[in-house]
Amino acid sequence: MNGFVARRLPRNTGPAGWNQLLPPPPQAELLDGKQTADFAIVGAGFAGLSAARRLAKNVPGASIAVLEAGRVAEGPAGRNSGFMIDLPHDLASDDYAGGSPEADRSQTAANRLAIAFGAELAAEYKFDVSTFDPRGKLNAASTPGGDRANGDYAVYLERLGEPHEKFDAAAMLELTGTRWYTSGVFTPGTVMLQPAAYVRGLADGMRCDTDANVTVHENSPVRELVREGSCWRLKSDRGSVSAARVILAVNGHAESFGFFRRQLIHLVTYASMTARFPRDALPGQPIWGATPSDPMGTTVRRIEDGAQSRIVVRTRFVNDPGMGGGEASAEHTWRLHNRRFRERFPTLDGIDMPLRWGGHLCLSRNGVAAHGEIESGLFAAVCQNGLGTTKGTLAGMSAADLAVGIESEATRAMLAEAPPQPLPPEPFASVGIGAALAWKQWRAGRE
Repeated sequence: MNGFVARRLPRNTGPAGWNQLLPPPPQAELLDGKQTADFAIVGAGFAGLSAARRLAKNVPGASIAVLEAGRVAEGPAGRNSGFMIDLPHDLASDDYAGGSPEADRSQTAANRLAIAFGAELAAEYKFDVSTFDPRGKLNAASTPGGDRANGDYAVYLERLGEPHEKFDAAAMLELTGTRWYTSGVFTPGTVMLQPAAYVRGLADGMRCDTDANVTVHENSPVRELVREGSCWRLKSDRGSVSAARVILAVNGHAESFGFFRRQLIHLVTYASMTARFPRDALPGQPIWGATPSDPMGTTVRRIEDGAQSRIVVRTRFVNDPGMGGGEASAEHTWRLHNRRFRERFPTLDGIDMPLRWGGHLCLSRNGVAAHGEIESGLFAAVCQNGLGTTKGTLAGMSAADLAVGIESEATRAMLAEAPPQPLPPEPFASVGIGAALAWKQWRAGRE
């Protein structure tokens, strides 16, 4: 009998801000008593819910149980910046480029498979444009170094044959309403998500779709995976579910079960969201999103909330090998967010930022996923390298196809990657990761 016990459960800093904008969800359906299913999925984020919907399409009538440790959208899926990006987006690089042009074209094609699947789900479940908005995004710069990086990025996009548009300072002012930005590169393929609305919409849509036969159990953490004959039994606090095939879609938390030990890098990143303010308090367009020209810089979104606006700021990365949630770093981070917000939007003086949260990222040393069949009947769809919306969706699609023996564009893209490289022993890994993060974030400066 094979068994894997979770050494810890997920922890997060603060309530997920995106989820706070939505109406309260209905009462959670807990896993209760002994149950069976054809498939079981651990984790109800982008990977887990995409896997569930893909399985429902692959095997009509199959019973699918999804187990989520907390509430849907309160985990990392509801805590990201909501950019579903099609182009390479390597946070460990200096300019987001992943590697050779051939490799980056392949990655872009794979990312677009995920975005197309997301678009299908958005249409199927009738998401509004505020939930799934294919409006593209900006790479924004605010220093001469950032301008040079944007120029290099535009050249890189030319090499890839990717459409883009260069913005000067005047165009950035017209779009964003702030004089902070000196240049930008617009790329049209990114989808802007309200990430909590997206994952809650997927979960609710499948719950209501009797043909899908998907049950989502919330507040039902999986504490143990036990092999019993040809099946896996997933044990939670009040019940268990037995299934022949299981998909582990918990990103870095997979290491808590003993998988991929010393191969995953655990980071926490932070975001703050303003209170609502009148649209006319800030000129420019009412909706836009900007990633920084330096990957370690400050991401900013302007969103609509009813007839008013909000600003979202995300910056700072902290090494968190114990996956404790990063609470010790939070107060320093909120002061940094306040400063970054005031720098960019001095005309919004007096607008506070009441919604603050942290969320986990999982990276590998060589920037690849931890994916595939890791035990008989147990499939991993984890380690999304800071692009959970897109790569999580793709990993869930691929794991679902692998679980039923289907070869697809998604499986070919995912299985073409090398395995994650091992990390150095401690304390060298933590010291090295911490020093690299500190250097990169210091270098990013005003960006």
